[in-house]
Amino acid sequence: MLWPPDYTSRWTIAAEVALAGVGLHSGLTSRVTLVPRTSGGLSVGLRDAPPVHLHPDLVREQRLCTALQLPTGLVRTVEHLLAALAGVGISDVHIHVEGQEIPLLDGSALPWIDAVATVGLRSLGGERSPLVVRETTCIRTGDSHILALPYDGLRLSVAVNYPSQAIGQQFYEVELTPERFVEYIAPARTFGFQEQLEALRSAGLIQGGSLRNALVCDARRWLNPPLRFANEPVRHKLLDLIGDLSLVGCFPRGHISAYRSGHALHTQLASRLAVSCFARTTAPE
Repeated sequence: MLWPPDYTSRWTIAAEVALAGVGLHSGLTSRVTLVPRTSGGLSVGLRDAPPVHLHPDLVREQRLCTALQLPTGLVRTVEHLLAALAGVGISDVHIHVEGQEIPLLDGSALPWIDAVATVGLRSLGGERSPLVVRETTCIRTGDSHILALPYDGLRLSVAVNYPSQAIGQQFYEVELTPERFVEYIAPARTFGFQEQLEALRSAGLIQGGSLRNALVCDARRWLNPPLRFANEPVRHKLLDLIGDLSLVGCFPRGHISAYRSGHALHTQLASRLAVSCFARTTAPE
C-alpha cells in the first residue's frame, strides 16, 4: 500500500475495519472497530457511549500501559493502536471499543497496520496544523527523562539501558514518516523479563501475555527468538512513545528524545504539548 508521504495532510480510513483479541493485562477478549470520520480528529467510545475526543487529560496512571478514562469506563493499553493510526498519518477516525482493553494481538502495531491496509486510506483534503516546539522542555524522573527540542522536522530518539545481556544498551533514532513507521517501527513487539512475570501476574497484570504475543528474556538470552530486529526492544519503546504523543492529535514539529522513559513521562510530555510552552504554526511569531 502507498502511505501518505508525511504528516501534513488529513486522512481517514476508506471503510470500517475491526479486530478482536485478548487484552495484555485483563486476559479478556475485546473487539475494536475503526470507523471513518470526515472531521473531528481521533475519538474513542466505549460500548454504545458517544465519542470522546482524544486528549492527554483522559490519561489515568496505570502500570505498564496507557489507559484512558472515558465517561462509561476505563480503556487500557491504547498505545499500540494509537501508534498505528498516528504513525501511518490517519488524522480522523473513531475508535469503537467493546471491552475494557485494546487487544494485544501479536504485541506490535503491525496487525493494525495490516487491517488498515485492507480497507485503504481516503484523503480528506486540507492541511494539518502541527504543534511546534519553540523552546527546550525536559521532564525528568530519577535517571529517566524525556526532552522536546526545537527542530525543523520530526525526529524521534530513544535510548534504553537494561541489566539483561539480551538487551543491554540500545539506541534508535528516526526522521519519522509513515513509510518509515510501517517498515522500521510498527513490527516491533512488546517485551518483558522472565524474573518479573510471576509478580506481575500476582498483581493482576499481564493475564493475557504469552510467548506468542510478547518477547521474553532472562538475564542472558531471549526465550522466544527470533527477533524481528536486532534492537527490537528500543524500537518498541519508540512505538510506545509515538502512541502516547498521538494523544495531542498531531505530531509536534521538533526533536523528541527519551532516555529510559515510559508511559508516564510520555503522557506528561503530551500534556505539555497541549498547553502553553508550544504554539500552533498558525500562531503569530
